[in-house]
Parts: sequence; C-alpha cells; structure tokens
Amino acid sequence: MVTYRYAIERADHSALASGHVLRSAPGFPGFPVRLASELLQRARVHLEGDRARLWDPCCGSGYLVSVLGLLHRDLITHVRATDVDADAVGIAARNLELLTVEGLTERERELRRSARDFGRIAFVERAEAARDLAAGLTVMGGDLPHASAVADVFTLTEPVDADLVVTDVPYGELTHWEGDAPQDPVHGLLAAMGRVLPSRAVVVVTARTRRVRLPEGVRALERVKVGNRAAVLVRARDIAGI
Repeated sequence: MVTYRYAIERADHSALASGHVLRSAPGFPGFPVRLASELLQRARVHLEGDRARLWDPCCGSGYLVSVLGLLHRDLITHVRATDVDADAVGIAARNLELLTVEGLTERERELRRSARDFGRIAFVERAEAARDLAAGLTVMGGDLPHASAVADVFTLTEPVDADLVVTDVPYGELTHWEGDAPQDPVHGLLAAMGRVLPSRAVVVVTARTRRVRLPEGVRALERVKVGNRAAVLVRARDIAGI
C-alpha cells in the first residue's frame, strides 16, 4: 500500500474568506479553504509534471479556483473558470482579476474607499489583506493567467487544455444544476469531462454528500471525506467513454 504525505496547513486563511477580499453574492457559496488546498495537494501527487493548468467547469462565483490560484500560484500555470450561468461568470471574472497584482491593488483601493465612505474598520482590514495577497502573489511568481466563459459543460465538444479539474458540484437549496443536465448530473459531468480533457488529466469532484458515486467500473485514485463534504479523484482516461 502506498502512503502519501501532505502538508498540514496551520496558516491563517481568513483573508481568503468569501466576501473578505474575494467577491461573493447570494446563492454562490464559498468553500473550505484548507480542504481546497488539501485536495489540490492530493491531486498533485497524481499529475504528470510539477505544475498544472486548472479548470472549474461549474465555477459559480469563481471562488474555489481563485483561492487555489492565490494559495498555490507556484503550482498553477493557468486558471479557467466556466459556468452555464452568465451572472455567475460575471462574478467569477471579477474574482479572477484578483489573480493579478494590479487586480489586488485595485481591490485594495476599492476597500479603502469603502472604509473612508462608511467609516468601518473592517474595510481597512480587508484592504490590508488585499495588499498582503498582492505581495504574496508577487513572491510566488506574479500574475496568474486566467480565462472565464459561459459554457454548458454537458454540451462541450472541443478539447479543453487542462491538467487538473477541481469542482464543487451544485447541491441542496443554495445551488442547482442548469443547462442540459442529464438525469444523473454527476455521472454526466464526469462523462462530459472525459470527452474533452487530456487523458492524463486529474479530476477532483466534491459535493455535500456522504460519498460521491462513480459510474460502475471507474476506479477512484483517492477518496476524501471531511465533515459534510466528500470528494473523489479520478483520471480523465478512466471516465472517457462512460
């Protein structure tokens, strides 16, 4: 049996809380930062190469991939965020701007104006967090190339240049599937990604459930369960043609 070791993070990630520096909106939930980081580090073990192009096909506000980009700029070379919801992609595009030093600097200025206009110390703290994130981004390699687009993952036919997918699928009352979703959306999502991803890519799917079910015959690289969330890691070639 192979045992993998992952870095245990004790750092304060409050600056990355949804709505602090990164933008949020009703109906677009955040994601546990430490879990996001752990999932990326687990996936890294299975990647070919030290760096990866990251894609989230159900990006919502873009929070998850933006957090990963800011935390692991040294591991990620490009971020792609797509969603069938145009409003969601609009928010995601603004969050992806924070993967650049200028975007974070402008966000700092915006938060300082809010602190002045509303007289709230919380906005000063957020502005300082944006400044610190910009400094950290510079140290880790500078601006992270990114792209966002409105796209229905279930109908994609063109290849997607990504080495790693990390996505949190819709659940419960907060979010729901839209577009041409099949009867079993998770299986349909896996099949759709298997059609467009390079065979070597690693796919991480997470949801608020006890267990993310895989189609019969598909082998999980790893499974993770933390609190009320479950995640599964699979290889793209294993979900091609399901």
